[in-house]
Amino acid sequence: MSEVISAVEAVDVRFPTSRDLDGSDAMNPEPDYSAAYVTIRTSTGGRGHGLAFTVGRGNDVEVAAVRALAPLIVGLPVAEVLADLGAFSRRLTGDSQLRWLGPEKGAIHMAAAAIVNAVWDLYGRRTGKPVWRLLAELSPEQLVDLVDFRYLQDALTRDEALDILRRAEPGRAERTAHLLAHGYPAYTTTPGWLGYDDEKLVRLSKEAVADGFGQIKLKVGADREADRRRMRLARAAVGPDIRIAVDANQAWGVQQAIDWTASLAPYDPYWIEEPTSPDDILGHATIRRAVAPVKVATGEHTHNQVMFKQLLQADALDVLQLDASRTAGVTENVAILLLAAKFGVPVCPHAGGVGLCEMVQHLAMFDYVAVSGTTENRVIEYVDHLHEHFTDPVRIREGRYLAPSAPGISAELHQQSLADHRYPDGPVWSGEAAG
Repeated sequence: MSEVISAVEAVDVRFPTSRDLDGSDAMNPEPDYSAAYVTIRTSTGGRGHGLAFTVGRGNDVEVAAVRALAPLIVGLPVAEVLADLGAFSRRLTGDSQLRWLGPEKGAIHMAAAAIVNAVWDLYGRRTGKPVWRLLAELSPEQLVDLVDFRYLQDALTRDEALDILRRAEPGRAERTAHLLAHGYPAYTTTPGWLGYDDEKLVRLSKEAVADGFGQIKLKVGADREADRRRMRLARAAVGPDIRIAVDANQAWGVQQAIDWTASLAPYDPYWIEEPTSPDDILGHATIRRAVAPVKVATGEHTHNQVMFKQLLQADALDVLQLDASRTAGVTENVAILLLAAKFGVPVCPHAGGVGLCEMVQHLAMFDYVAVSGTTENRVIEYVDHLHEHFTDPVRIREGRYLAPSAPGISAELHQQSLADHRYPDGPVWSGEAAG
């Protein structure tokens, strides 16, 4: 009998980050970092792990979405799945009845991401490689086979994607060696959560510079005068040469975003992130024209590769912030990286959430080795929360991500963490242990 996918397990895992206001911003004042945690099992004992990140009660819906997709893949031969991961992704996103809930957006698309990422984790374990290296060692032809070009061809053709990958191919070995020796640049959001008081903001900003970070990020958007004060304090703490990005988390309308960003300009913000509704492509373009030279960054809530295509076509962003589990996981993110390379826009992945640092590092490192071939003006977000719960946590040294070496996508939780934080019956939530 051939090996088949025998089970897709989904667990509701939540961490009580709201107790210390970790992760707090203008639109999410008291989030509990949560994950619809997926384990793929095979009939011969193989396994892979992935997750979709949420911030609390929405995790009920996300876990249900994963379970709704599971019957589409239980019983599939593992060899066939791994031989055509593009087709596997389309199987998850193309089911006619479940697709109706998107299509290709929202909870059902994020559930597909959790499953797709778990299968890439299985693939990495099977080959003994971290996913960044697994991807970077695929041929250009194998990589473009992952991409569904149906809705992209007016912006990126298969031949153009092949050209991008073939141009990068000769330097793969050299860049891999550089990555292993020096890591990948990071920036930190840890000092800037909106619920932190001024003393904590200043202290953590100074610590970030001492730790080697060349960029920090502050949450803004709730109170303009408070934002000006916090930016002034942060700028004084880090000096003139450290980049300070700001993130409104969608709090503003278009003109409000322009005016508010202008009020912060004396403190030299590097980018304004999610200045308005993530769906407002033309609004982002208007804001970008008005706030330059401040850059516009967005993408963590961009539903799919088609929206990224339109943001790029409309000159609506300076920095593309893909997410590991908002679009359909590794496979769709390969397409998004190729789009960004075609348009010459730097990718700085979103990682503000449980498990996102662990997963997005693989995407950025693959991009450097095999797609864009550069780290110029590129940084991966880093938040110093919850890494201790993962069996292969991120490693940061002197403000840089060190390349993971363990097989897979780094999303596996320790069994004790899983048991403690399972919602609602884990002891962290049932009152049997401290939060």
